[in-house]
Amino acid sequence: MIAAGIRDAAPAELPGRLCGVAVELLPVTGASVTLRSNGMPVQLSSTDDQAARLAEVQATLGDGPCLHAARLGAPVLAADLTAGRDALRWPVFAQEATAAGVRAVYSIPLGQDSVCVGTLDLYRATPGELSDRDLRTARLVADVLTVALMALPRGEDDGPGGDEPWLSGLATDYDEVYQAIGMIMAQLGADADVALARLRAHAFAHDRTAVEVAREVLARRTRFDQD
Repeated sequence: MIAAGIRDAAPAELPGRLCGVAVELLPVTGASVTLRSNGMPVQLSSTDDQAARLAEVQATLGDGPCLHAARLGAPVLAADLTAGRDALRWPVFAQEATAAGVRAVYSIPLGQDSVCVGTLDLYRATPGELSDRDLRTARLVADVLTVALMALPRGEDDGPGGDEPWLSGLATDYDEVYQAIGMIMAQLGADADVALARLRAHAFAHDRTAVEVAREVLARRTRFDQD
C-alpha cells in the first residue's frame, strides 16, 4: 500500500501522499508532516484542516507531542488528551486539540536522536493506545518518509533547466513567519529568538496562530515596538 500510494508522485507530493497512506493503514483520523527547524517547525503537508490546525498550534506554542518527539528522536504517544498525564503534560495544546475533536496524538520521529529531520504526526478522535502492530506500521511509514525527504534533490543539486527545489511551495506560510521575525527584530532591536518568542506570545494572547500574526506584521497591521 505504501508503494502504491507514492507511485508516480512528484517530489512535492510525497509528504501528502504518505500522510494519506498512514490514515488508510492506521486507526487514525488525520496526519501531518512537520520538518524540524531551529526556529518554527515547518509544516510540509496534512490530510485535512484539522490536522493542519493542530500542527500550527504546536508550532505557535513551541510545545506539544510533535516538538517533543523531534527533540527526543523517539515516538511520543499521547493516548488521552482529555485527562491524566498527557493532558497535564501539554495543557494548552490538549485543550486546543480536544476542542478541535482530537483526543489522541501519536508523533513519530523522522530519523532518530541527533539525525531527526521532523515528525509524522497522527491524530485520532478517540483516546487509546496504538497496538504494537500499528506502531510498527507507523514507524515504517515514517522510515519511508525519512528516506524520501533525505534523498530528494535540493536546489543546489539541480542543473540548468532542472526541476525546482523539492521544498519550493511547500512551506510558503513559514517563509512569511521568518520574514515577519526579521521585521520584529528590526522593530525591537532584538535577536531572532526574542522576536520569535514575542510573535508566539502575541499569537497565544490573541488566540491566533503564528502564521496569522506573521501576515498581520507583513501587512503592517501589527507592530511590536508599540506594545
